[in-house]
Amino acid sequence: MTHPTHPQNPNTPPPPTPPTEGVRVGVGLWEGDLGALFAAACGGSVRAVGRLLSLVEGEARDAVLGVLPEGAARARVVGVTGPPGAGKSTTVAALVGAYRGRGLRVAVLAVDPSSPFSGGALLGDRIRMAEHTTDPGVLIRSVAARGHLGGLAAAVPAAVRVLGALGFDLVLLETVGVGQSEIEIAAVADPAVVVLAPGAGDAVQAAKAGLLEVADLLVVNKADRDGADQTVRDLHIETELPILKLVASRGDGIAELVAAIEAHHRAETPERSAARARAQILSLAQTRLRAHPDLSWLAAAVAEGGLDPYTAVKLLFQSETTA
Repeated sequence: MTHPTHPQNPNTPPPPTPPTEGVRVGVGLWEGDLGALFAAACGGSVRAVGRLLSLVEGEARDAVLGVLPEGAARARVVGVTGPPGAGKSTTVAALVGAYRGRGLRVAVLAVDPSSPFSGGALLGDRIRMAEHTTDPGVLIRSVAARGHLGGLAAAVPAAVRVLGALGFDLVLLETVGVGQSEIEIAAVADPAVVVLAPGAGDAVQAAKAGLLEVADLLVVNKADRDGADQTVRDLHIETELPILKLVASRGDGIAELVAAIEAHHRAETPERSAARARAQILSLAQTRLRAHPDLSWLAAAVAEGGLDPYTAVKLLFQSETTA
């Protein structure tokens, strides 16, 4: 394979020698570079970790996963979701402190709405987690959802695998917090923690949005406010799940939440794990089909009456399997 030649300019440093494989996996990056990049990340290079996570968000995902050692450790994933304003980020920051106190390496993946202009994560750095940014045992990264349904970015499962291989013990996964689309968190996290706030009918709204169906643990945050006890009573009517009260900004109740998370881990069943994996596969498949290049003309053909939707579905799957 012929590689780009270096321009004859004495002031321009020569490019790195491409590997023998000659497969490009990113801008300025070749497949043979990934091993060195992974080694640098294992050696503590924050920049290398960030580059690997950026690559798994794009078309180089499979190449990155291919350099991970066989039998690499898998990080545990704890999901935190719930409606906006409930205090998810504050809860996550408090959990980071609690797990760091146990000596665990912790990564936070905060899935944000995508910018309609740049495609990047809108919220960027999480201000509430700023106290942990200088801790070498903590990684905090915002990931753009990029239109992926379910409140999670399509790259999250791959990012979790990379983080486990890099020695992170725990991944705290904070989702967008948009109600019905949070269902997918159950496919990735163990457990899924739903954070609600007192008042405003959060308990009823959570039930209507389907959040109670995917929750393993329920947390009423800001429990020092009026209406907290009523919210707990409302939740007891709606579900038999464990319900904890929390004031995350003060750390009140965090020890009890950590204990509940650990207890749930011991109660996990193979059937529930398989159900989560099934939901994850179906969600990623839906995202891939939504981005298929044939979808637009098939939709136009159905709208114009030239195709029926059943035939369009068959054609879409046929083109996907031959792609």
